Amino acid sequence: MSAPRCLPKALMMADRRDLTQGSVRIQLVRLASPLSIGIVALFSVTIVDAYFLGQLGTRPLAAISYAFPVAFAVTSLAIGLAAGTGSVLSRAIGKRDRSRIVSLTTHSLVLALVIGILVAAIGIAMIRPLFTLIGAEGGVLEDITVYMRIWFYGLPLLMLAQVAGSILRANGDALVPSALMIASAAVNIALDPILIFGGFGIAGMGIEGAAWAAFASRVVMPLVIIPVLLFRDRLINLKRTSWGEVFDSWKEIARIGVAAALGNAVNPIAIAVVTGIIAVYGDQVVAGFGVAGRLEGFAVIPMLALSGSIGPVAGQNWGAERYDRIREAIRFAFLVCLGWSVVVAIGFWFGADWLASRFSDSAVVSEEASQYLWIVPITFAGYGVTIVAAGAFNALGRPMLGLAIYLVRSLIFYVPLAFAATALFDTTGVYAGIAIANVLAGFAILWLTFRWLDRMIERERSAA
Repeated sequence: MSAPRCLPKALMMADRRDLTQGSVRIQLVRLASPLSIGIVALFSVTIVDAYFLGQLGTRPLAAISYAFPVAFAVTSLAIGLAAGTGSVLSRAIGKRDRSRIVSLTTHSLVLALVIGILVAAIGIAMIRPLFTLIGAEGGVLEDITVYMRIWFYGLPLLMLAQVAGSILRANGDALVPSALMIASAAVNIALDPILIFGGFGIAGMGIEGAAWAAFASRVVMPLVIIPVLLFRDRLINLKRTSWGEVFDSWKEIARIGVAAALGNAVNPIAIAVVTGIIAVYGDQVVAGFGVAGRLEGFAVIPMLALSGSIGPVAGQNWGAERYDRIREAIRFAFLVCLGWSVVVAIGFWFGADWLASRFSDSAVVSEEASQYLWIVPITFAGYGVTIVAAGAFNALGRPMLGLAIYLVRSLIFYVPLAFAATALFDTTGVYAGIAIANVLAGFAILWLTFRWLDRMIERERSAA
């Protein structure tokens, strides 16, 4: 039977993107594949930045190595807010609650803009004290200050884009946000060499040019994705609503989003701590660790895509009370993480030296990056299990379990083992400690995930 002609367009589109029917594996692949391509595009920007800035010397490369985990930690606020929005929205979609879907969409976009402006103002004021605390000094600190100030200017746009993309994915649409991620990355990559080295009548600005290229790229997504939500899907309500209703939505989103943001911030904060630990070995070692971190970020993209795709699948099926499909989706995602780690490790065993040498002429930088890439990648599955499990629990409305999973990996395994290895060995020992932490954390989180999930399902069925 065809849909009634009076049925809202957005609801008909949501029906076509129903994640509670059909093969769970196909649904995950359908969502994760375009998202992987979009994330590849965005992460390629970090690789291109490192490549071009590496041509200017070790100092700007060390500066963005310091900046990367901090920027990632702040970005985690946007990711957390997006996770909170996606969680409550996907469950509302599973229940077919149209009015709630529109209200949550509208209120979450306003919240993203407000938080983005506030965090940007605080971040700009805290740049120098923060980076001094984690070991940056001298010219490197000056470069960091220039870069991060401009980076914070674009944070409200980043927040808006992250939340808007999450709204579309919660509705089962991964194509539009992924296409815009690619367009955004293309703008950044095209502007990088022009603004860093100069060209077309523009004077080269070095690391400041890289920051402005990133800012320009952030304008792309909101300019397109907001009209899609407004006119195509009709998910934005421009009519005046009561502040009580707005605050109720914000409270529901924040309940998931705050814990999700903290959870997403744990990993980059842990990386920043380890960066501070190895800073005693000098800026060249920090630069090498940063290069390896960028290549690692690129390599785990399919896992990141799975963690972003598990949310809509888990949320919609939870709202529809299809608990068997949630368990199947998580199990399949874990197996994909394991297989992908093996593929990545083989690639790095053969290509680590060549890849590392592309980013710096310094033998120390290349050697440090290569050492990391020879040791750690085979254990990436532990990280994949962590982010997939956390993404699932966030979507199911259990953000504290997602936060607990991140804390287990970082505070119980990652930082303590890296610190202990530093006290006993050289940087190779640190990388071995990180690898061991990934393995131990992976097994622990695998066990905890299914134990917690089964208890949640049992309680829901008992309450029904």
